[in-house]
Amino acid sequence: MTSKTEDGSAPGHEHSGVPSKAVILLDPPWSAAFKGETVTLTCMNFHSPAQGDTTWYHGKDLLKVTSRNIRMEESGYYQCKTQRSSFSDPVLVEFSSDQLILQAPHPVFEGDTISLKCRGKEEKKTSDKIYYKNGKKLKNSYNTDSVTLKSVSRDNSEYHCTASIEFLSIFSRTITSKPLKIQVQELFLPPVLTATPSQPTEGGPVTLTCETQLPPQKSNVQLQFCFFRDGQILGSGCSSSLELQIPTMWRKDSGSYWCMAEAMAYRISKNSSRSQIHVQRIPVSEVILETKPPGGQLIEGENLVLICSVAKGTGTITFSWHKEGTRNLGRKTQHSLLAELQIPTVKMHDAGRYYCAADNNYGPIISKWIRVTVRSPVSHPVLTLKAPRAQAVVGDMVELHCKALRGSPPILYRFYHEDVIMGNSSAPSGGGVSFNFSLTVDHSGNYSCDANNGLGSQHSHRVSLKVIVPVSHPVLTLRPPAAQTKVGDVVELHCEALGGSPPIMYQFYHEDITLGNSLAPSGGGASFKLFLPTELVGNYSCDADNGLGAQHSEVMAFNITGTPRNRTTLVTAGITVGLLSFLGFAIAALLLYHFWTQRKSGGLSAAGTPSANDCQEPSLSRSCITNPQESSHSETLALMELQPVYNVNPEESHVVYSQIRNMRHTKENSANSARMHQKDKEPVVIYSELKKVYVNDSSRGTDHEDATGNYENVP
Repeated sequence: MTSKTEDGSAPGHEHSGVPSKAVILLDPPWSAAFKGETVTLTCMNFHSPAQGDTTWYHGKDLLKVTSRNIRMEESGYYQCKTQRSSFSDPVLVEFSSDQLILQAPHPVFEGDTISLKCRGKEEKKTSDKIYYKNGKKLKNSYNTDSVTLKSVSRDNSEYHCTASIEFLSIFSRTITSKPLKIQVQELFLPPVLTATPSQPTEGGPVTLTCETQLPPQKSNVQLQFCFFRDGQILGSGCSSSLELQIPTMWRKDSGSYWCMAEAMAYRISKNSSRSQIHVQRIPVSEVILETKPPGGQLIEGENLVLICSVAKGTGTITFSWHKEGTRNLGRKTQHSLLAELQIPTVKMHDAGRYYCAADNNYGPIISKWIRVTVRSPVSHPVLTLKAPRAQAVVGDMVELHCKALRGSPPILYRFYHEDVIMGNSSAPSGGGVSFNFSLTVDHSGNYSCDANNGLGSQHSHRVSLKVIVPVSHPVLTLRPPAAQTKVGDVVELHCEALGGSPPIMYQFYHEDITLGNSLAPSGGGASFKLFLPTELVGNYSCDADNGLGAQHSEVMAFNITGTPRNRTTLVTAGITVGLLSFLGFAIAALLLYHFWTQRKSGGLSAAGTPSANDCQEPSLSRSCITNPQESSHSETLALMELQPVYNVNPEESHVVYSQIRNMRHTKENSANSARMHQKDKEPVVIYSELKKVYVNDSSRGTDHEDATGNYENVP
């Protein structure tokens, strides 16, 4: 065995066709500084003095400078390269706004002796500096500007310092620097042992090479190299040569080989990985890995057979099977050129790249990689519906999201509305997809989706959606029409919104005063009935609301006057003259109010009432005022809805009474009335018997000339 000594360059650092790496140096040589300070960065190429223009990067940003040196004041990672070098390693330079920083030099290699420096932003006011390693105080580190660390290693230790900072000239406080991890670089990489040829044959030579590399800053470090086989040192011992030549290899020389590189001055040594070298006679060759079924395409649950074969080889051959990212799958040793390994009931995690190796004690021969694909049928997808509000409204943008939690991609999704396909979308990488659409009236119903990756289709559950339609502007009509209506008729205000989801609440108004309301549970319109004892004059309107905002009708102006249709006509003018002529009698009648109330109570029934949700009376009917607090409008209501015809005396069918006053009890008079003990306090209604004129018999009008009186509707 002979050793080869390098000439001209340090061991472990040979020239090659690959450009050398540039190196960044700092001045001052600290990786941390205070904001406002500057640091000079120098780009070096130790193997090419004529380096030409320099390229600089700050993070990912290209700097517009080409000089070898740059002065920086911003924190970040910096890289550089010259025309004849590759990019340097990133160097982190930090500019801190803290009051105290701990500085370490750059660069630092394992085995170096370095100094850590604790600096205050106002150094003159900083004292009592103490240094710590991993939370423990370093020895001999009290009140010193720096501390020395000998033979640093790559142990990932954390350092910090504390100091007292003076303020206001008389006070001081203790502050702590940020933790610092010294970035210790390897002095040299672990060596790699190579054998040339890698599969020696009996009688031939072998050259062992122990390869490593020193950084340019440490090119003067001397390395020693040693070679071993099965724990025994080879040759004449360690030397400065990184190569060892063995002129003749015999079968007994087969074994485990490794090498060691050592920096004597730093007491740092590193070993290569162990390599098995076998002296071969007829090695195996052309190792091939095949699968059953062919092509390696399987469905989850099927059986996979890996077949490893060799074209040549003698003796006992050991076959082994391997999967990328995992340990050895299996091993068989037999007198055969072929072996099989079965993987029953494959799962999704069995997919990947495989290879096999064959070895007849002269070194393993590896096959090419083959890929095994395992596909999984899709699971039942989950359909979710996303709407911008709790109740979906026409015009809303709705998202249907369909996702199968299991299944090999690509997956094709289809969306359905009442089993009619709406659209489809593909997920090339798996996961779910969405389908967006704007709601119309026709979009109420059931939705579903299915997923299919070619191994069978799976359907989701159904999701129901009810689309709510806002009400349209309602239309207010009078039934019968005003042209066919006269005083004395019962008329009907009809309000109807032609569009809108039920239920719909309708409100009726006269001159912006609420008359009443009515609910249409199934949609359509609603009516409100009025009896016309006198003229119907004024503006009427209605609105409709189904919870999505009220819509108002157009205002309708009604003017119904004229002669009543009834056989018995109200002699309104006569009453007016009578009341004006007999003012004293009216006052007396009011004084007898209570007396008449008790005589005439009971047995009254309303001829006309509002429809739907208006108020109802059990036996004694009264007119309904939707808002009883609106007393200022009571007269207006009395002229419309609040004047039904009452037949007080059935035997006297020619007598008609009209409500002339609707009184509600106040707190003052309710305490004095024995009839106000009921839960719902009823209003007092006074009725007046009106004079009648008989069209067919004028004499009868005289008989009833004085048949007038007041009556009270007592609850």
